[in-house]
Amino acid sequence: MVKRQALEAYLNTLLNVAKFRDYAPNGLQVEGREDIRRLVTGVTASQALLNAALEWKADAILVHHGYFWKSEAAAVVGMKKQRLATLLTNDISLFAYHLPLDAHAEFGNNSQLAKHLGFIVDAYMDERELQGVGLVGHLPEPMSLASLGQHIAKLLEREPILIAGGEHLISRIAWCTGGAQSYIDHAASLRVDAYLSGELSEPTTHSARENGIHYVAAGHHATERYGVKALGEHLAEQFDLECQFVDVNNPA
Repeated sequence: MVKRQALEAYLNTLLNVAKFRDYAPNGLQVEGREDIRRLVTGVTASQALLNAALEWKADAILVHHGYFWKSEAAAVVGMKKQRLATLLTNDISLFAYHLPLDAHAEFGNNSQLAKHLGFIVDAYMDERELQGVGLVGHLPEPMSLASLGQHIAKLLEREPILIAGGEHLISRIAWCTGGAQSYIDHAASLRVDAYLSGELSEPTTHSARENGIHYVAAGHHATERYGVKALGEHLAEQFDLECQFVDVNNPA
């Protein structure tokens, strides 16, 4: 068991939240009961995740995508009302960490994706501009784009979209999970063979072809499962919590 305040303080320090300029508040977003014995983790605080936490009788939820984004409407109506009502009525806390969870050297989405796919980390893409969220590394052995796509599909259980930037093999690769496809031009400036992110936008295809860099869109959700899962497992050991990762299916 852990006190809510102690868990928040530990997470804020561990993930170094003060370092980041983010699009939503990091930390405790909805306050629930003080004592936490059961923790559910997941990618996004969707209603499906909240319902799973409620069914499991969780005291708190930890996610990568929480609420109160800068671009969202402020009114508590519709979907937002239902989600907040579920948490508040049942006294469940919601913790959310966005960029800090992308960037963490051990539990971050990018580090955990590299571990899962067997990428060898060499450096950050750009510590200053990208706040350390993207990474550069290499593969154990050079692979074709098609072979890398098959490797990713097998391990992530999702078929990636592959955009060829030439005929070359892939040895050096850069990656940034989620919706970071706009970083492809920066990746090209690093002279890597390929860049991987979660989503594909119309300009991404042209950047890949014209810069001669392969692009892999491996899924926003699929690339961001592993950070919050690893963090939850760490917290379970650190505080003797019961922790359950819930993977709500999302093809995006």
